[in-house]
Amino acid sequence: MSARLLVVDEHDKIAPPVLSALQRRFKVVRVPRLEEAAGAGFDMAVIAPGADDPSELCRRLIEVGAAAEVMILGNSPSLEDTIRAIRAQAFDFVPDGDEPAAVVNRLRQALELIELRRELSRLQAGPVPATPFPELIGESTSLRRLKLLIERVARSEATVLITGESGTGKEIVARTLHAHGPHPAGPFLVTNLGAIPRQLLESELFGHLRGAFTGAVADRKGLLLRATGGTLFLDEVADMPLEVQAKLLRALQQRSLRALGQREEVPFNARIIAATSRDLEQEVAAGRFRQDLYFRLNVIQLVVPPLRERGHDVLLLAQHFIQRESTALRPVVGLTPGAARALLAYRWPGNVRELEHCIVSAAACARYDHITAPDLPERVRGQEALAPERDVNDLISLRELERQHILEVLRSVGGNKALTSRRLGLDRKTLYRKLKEYGEAAG
Repeated sequence: MSARLLVVDEHDKIAPPVLSALQRRFKVVRVPRLEEAAGAGFDMAVIAPGADDPSELCRRLIEVGAAAEVMILGNSPSLEDTIRAIRAQAFDFVPDGDEPAAVVNRLRQALELIELRRELSRLQAGPVPATPFPELIGESTSLRRLKLLIERVARSEATVLITGESGTGKEIVARTLHAHGPHPAGPFLVTNLGAIPRQLLESELFGHLRGAFTGAVADRKGLLLRATGGTLFLDEVADMPLEVQAKLLRALQQRSLRALGQREEVPFNARIIAATSRDLEQEVAAGRFRQDLYFRLNVIQLVVPPLRERGHDVLLLAQHFIQRESTALRPVVGLTPGAARALLAYRWPGNVRELEHCIVSAAACARYDHITAPDLPERVRGQEALAPERDVNDLISLRELERQHILEVLRSVGGNKALTSRRLGLDRKTLYRKLKEYGEAAG
């Protein structure tokens, strides 16, 4: 089914070949004034060249519900025009000198992204089927939902913003997107923008020519250019200085860059994935982050849940780290019940990273082939270290421990399965399946 396209042409300026190409590909309604299309709900609106104030018209089109997204046609935009368009929430600014086929292709890509966003909204509101992603360990509802969103967006070229608390695994999500994306064989480059000195950051991102500054003894390609054909992961993007933000915005808009000391623009083609543990909207309000760059990076947003909201995923992750740390000289195969209870009770302010460090430390200190509560760091073990452990020869498997924990939670809430599901961080379908395996009534 063809998309419905609104063309707002105030001064009859759209080129006939462009209009003809649009009419062949889409269901086009052409109007001279916004008032004739208010509330119509088109899939996309196009502002034709010659509009008196295209940015203001864009803002009003979205405000009155004429279209979900707006594309502006016009002369090759300056950086100021681009910024105004982004702030008005325009999807893109396409030079009207482009070939009609190029304009149609840009619109097609925009409409595909709009449909992708709608699909994400549907997924967030609906039930979550199982999605295999071995890189992301866990069965909680929040993590399974994240996996499904990753599956939907991975093949897209769109820029992704990954948000979440420090230590939740944002880089693992970025690597998963790359591995399952359109260019998995291409490079995956990582830079922590908060760890690079301010005076070196511009050179790191955009590169420099020999002699561009003191110490530049040879030409050097920047990360944006070196990531061409692959992915560049910009971690802690909120730490980027404002002056570098402006240059990055232009590079992302134009898909080209100029190295320090270089005169001509050089194109690059890398997928950009950014991440931050801060609230970028608050950073924008405080004047520390550019609003236009925030809009450019936040095409698709993935939120990584904190570990305290992932229920029994703590035990699955702990077992994963135990298996990784186990060696022939120091074999560690699992957790005692006391250690597992301590892990489940702890709030994990450092998230998965803190759990990993905890297990590495406990495995190194373990006296037996299972980690006991006294092996855990003091802040984690709490009161469990004071409770007597079962005999080490009577230890149970992780599967049995999970069974006991689920049934204990079920009993503690009087058999209320909905409440049990929420407290465990499991969706009902998974809970019912496990209860059926345990021989418990799942009705």
